Amino acid sequence: MPVTVTFTIDGNYGLQIDYMAKTDKPTPVNLTNHTYFNLGAGKAPDILGHELMLRAPRYTPVNDQLIPTGKIEPVSGGPMDFTVPKAIGEDLAQVKGGYDHNFILNKNNKSLDLAATLYHKATGRYMEMWTTEPAVQFYSGNFLDGSLKGREGKSMVKHYGLCLEAQHYPDSPNQPDFPGTILNPGELYLQKTIYRFSTK
Repeated sequence: MPVTVTFTIDGNYGLQIDYMAKTDKPTPVNLTNHTYFNLGAGKAPDILGHELMLRAPRYTPVNDQLIPTGKIEPVSGGPMDFTVPKAIGEDLAQVKGGYDHNFILNKNNKSLDLAATLYHKATGRYMEMWTTEPAVQFYSGNFLDGSLKGREGKSMVKHYGLCLEAQHYPDSPNQPDFPGTILNPGELYLQKTIYRFSTK
């Protein structure tokens, strides 16, 4: 199955990622990336003070192995609600193990739309995430143990970085109520995600 991933720096301070895939047999396809972000430029000890907004009114709960249960639930004012910007650490203690969940975006087509914003007040750094995908996996760096090195060789410890991964719903082939991810022969898988940086 040929897969192409193209990284482009655009003229608006954005990192654009384009994915393309073809197949000769029906194949589940759900491509994404696992980039870590910390807008504190290596000086912030963690990302808990970063303010996150997700344009996601619903999410997919997980079991103890972090596999989706198959349910789709509203975020509705609880610890999963990032529909208005809030500090990542504000409700973290209410989420067993930390955030590692699929958030369903408020969209129903493949247009390129704003999915998330991230803001670090101390530096003024601001990031927008745009995607054609229907969901975003938000991971708060719960399993970082210092073995990965970040800027200037600094050890990435728990919550030092976060990931915002554009995707289809995880485990879709095993969850009948999730949108399908099967790519058939003759079809073309296309996905675009842009991370755009500025200050405010």
